[in-house]
Amino acid sequence: MSGTVQKQAQATLAMVNEVNAVLLPEPAPANAVVSLEAADAPKSEAIRTRMAEIDMGDTQSIVSFGSRAQAELQVISQAMLADVRSKDVGPAGDSLRDIVTTIRGFSVSELDVRRKASWWERLLGRAAPFAKFTARFEQVQDQIDRITENLLKHEHTLLKDIKSLDMLYDKTLAFYDELALYIAAGEAKIKSLDTTDIPAMEAAVQAAPEGEQVMKAQELRDLRAARDDLERRVHDLKLTRQVTMQSLPSIRLVQENDKSLVTKINSTLVNTVPLWETQLAQAVTIQRSAEAAAAVKDANDLTNELLTANAKNLRDSNQMIRREMERGVFDINAVKQANADLIATIQESLQIADEGKAKRASAEAELKKMEADLRDTLASARAKATGLGDTAGTSVPKA
Repeated sequence: MSGTVQKQAQATLAMVNEVNAVLLPEPAPANAVVSLEAADAPKSEAIRTRMAEIDMGDTQSIVSFGSRAQAELQVISQAMLADVRSKDVGPAGDSLRDIVTTIRGFSVSELDVRRKASWWERLLGRAAPFAKFTARFEQVQDQIDRITENLLKHEHTLLKDIKSLDMLYDKTLAFYDELALYIAAGEAKIKSLDTTDIPAMEAAVQAAPEGEQVMKAQELRDLRAARDDLERRVHDLKLTRQVTMQSLPSIRLVQENDKSLVTKINSTLVNTVPLWETQLAQAVTIQRSAEAAAAVKDANDLTNELLTANAKNLRDSNQMIRREMERGVFDINAVKQANADLIATIQESLQIADEGKAKRASAEAELKKMEADLRDTLASARAKATGLGDTAGTSVPKA
């Protein structure tokens, strides 16, 4: 609710309290019409004054008899109707229902980012929940401002109506009393006609010359017709007075309803709407806190994950490093294997050398044998060529 509307609502609160402090009296008008004979001097004079308004020779005065009493009442009624016509004022209850509907349409559950998205949201893609919520909150706030301004207008109109209804009640009550005077005056006039004027006119008809009796009889007939018109008019005034008496409690009932509605509207503006706005503001703040807490949780979770991962990595690397540090430059097993391989290599070398030596010795013997065989063969071949034969061959010294 805007600050201007809130200040106006606070200012109107004094007027509402003033209206509620006034107890509306129950209408209890007297039903009986006091006759001219039973009336006291002031009332008797008032009745005679109204009797003087009747001109039995003027039909219009009879038809309009008592109309003057309604003049002021009609002015107030027309002013109230004109005020209604000049403003397009709907029921204030509609505005109260609108504001309730607006608040109920504000769903905080839409904020939950962990809730399962509907198929429609999955199909179209859901906007950022808090951005959507904030836009919704601003829309609700605008609606509340418009409705509260409308309620304030209703409140001012109802306060004005309550005061106007007070004036209308007073004028209606005065009209009710005034009708009693006109009814008493009409009945007194009818009684005077029945007891004095008509009998006197009848006697005048009987006493008139024969040539004038027709005119006198017509005057008597007109007088009796005027008397009947007056009687009907007095009857209409009695009916009007009865209806007027019934309207008095109706006016009070409307006033009481307006007072109750004004009180409810003012309580809504001064107390309920600020409370609603406070709750809405709290909902937004709580959501912001929840989002901040979620961000902090995510940061803490990441920190814990990093600490856990780093600790594990440190343990693994430290284990590997310490093991490598505690190892010698050469592993004993590797040295042992290398030593065994070296010994085997040396042994194999020696064995191969011995075998080579034996093979060389064997080869040398073979070479000597082959050399001897070759020499013998050569020697034999020369002997055959010279004719010396075997003797020549045997003379060659053996190596």
